[in-house]
Amino acid sequence: MAVEPLTSGASGRINALFSLRALRSLLLLLNAVVLFLILPFRGTRRASAIGSGEKVGKEEKQESRWKGSSSSSSAGVVRVPVAMLPHRRAAAVVDQEAAARRSLAIQRVVQDEDDQTVREFSLFTSARGDTLFTQSWTPVSVIVRGVVVLLHGLNEHSGRYSDFAKRLNANGFKVYGMDWIGHGGSDGLHGYVHSLDYAVTDMKMFLEKVLAENPGLPCFCFGHSTGGAIILKAVLDPKVEAKVSGIILTSPAVGVQPSAPIVVMLAPIVSFLLPRYQVSVTNKKGLPVSRDPEALVAKYSDPLVYTGPLRVRTGYEILRITSYLQQNMNRLRVPLFVLHGMDDTVTDPGASQKLYEEACSTDKTIKLWEGLLHDLLFELEREAIMDDIIQWLNCRV
Repeated sequence: MAVEPLTSGASGRINALFSLRALRSLLLLLNAVVLFLILPFRGTRRASAIGSGEKVGKEEKQESRWKGSSSSSSAGVVRVPVAMLPHRRAAAVVDQEAAARRSLAIQRVVQDEDDQTVREFSLFTSARGDTLFTQSWTPVSVIVRGVVVLLHGLNEHSGRYSDFAKRLNANGFKVYGMDWIGHGGSDGLHGYVHSLDYAVTDMKMFLEKVLAENPGLPCFCFGHSTGGAIILKAVLDPKVEAKVSGIILTSPAVGVQPSAPIVVMLAPIVSFLLPRYQVSVTNKKGLPVSRDPEALVAKYSDPLVYTGPLRVRTGYEILRITSYLQQNMNRLRVPLFVLHGMDDTVTDPGASQKLYEEACSTDKTIKLWEGLLHDLLFELEREAIMDDIIQWLNCRV
């Protein structure tokens, strides 16, 4: 039976989001917003002109209608019940949806029965007060020689890497995973990223927590796609660099190029005015992110994976962090292992090659896989890829 190609829920559509076609759609929406903002002022000006010839008594009657029945209320103040405020209702819906995702994430951890691994979850509070879902995988009968902090890619969650975490457990590595804001079991609108700097800051705080729980053990960071970009920006901080023994990146988001230069100029404006707006053209099907049909079905039938259209702000944040990394690759000094599929259409394998060449790390390795797509750990060759990562880790503990 033929399997219809499935695409990444959002991370593979940055180019589509900031294409000229999408830009025209956004400009039409912006035009409507501007008209909506201008019309009330035009109406007020017209009403003033008409009202100038009317009697003062009529104005007094109109004013009296706005006064509250209580003498202590100020004239012209209208009190609106909290339940009638749209933004509060929307926030409540987002909170309920995040709570449902968190419940499912917790349920999966609790129901994971494995004699060789102890899987646990914990809730981590960010500096902004957001609740982030984190989990860990600890080997039962193998001595722990090192720690790996794992960051998933855009639209997915840490639980998708459970098989990989257990392989690391079998080789003496305890694994920690964090669902960054707007993803998996963490707070936030599903798939929405207001600022990737939030995720970078959260990752740093989580890393401090992991290091405190595992004193004396070498700590490595693994990141996929946008998760790799978050890790890269974090380790450019000298304080973080000094605490990390190495980083492993699969298909890192260090190179995303919009279709036209004007898009780069308009992206910050549109993302500021309409941050959560979704462009329907970015939700079209295209090339798959894995050549394994079963892996694709598992990913896109998972309710913890976001599969809706990419929001404008999220796309802009990816452009922003990739631009920063492009300009700061030569500041990278930690041991580095980059893996990328040569047929990846989501993130650029050429940008990974550039990262490898420009990084100042004295210990750096790159492996480009011919014919493989974006989700390397869910490709048909996943076992060989895991073996390469484990071998790289074993040589550094």
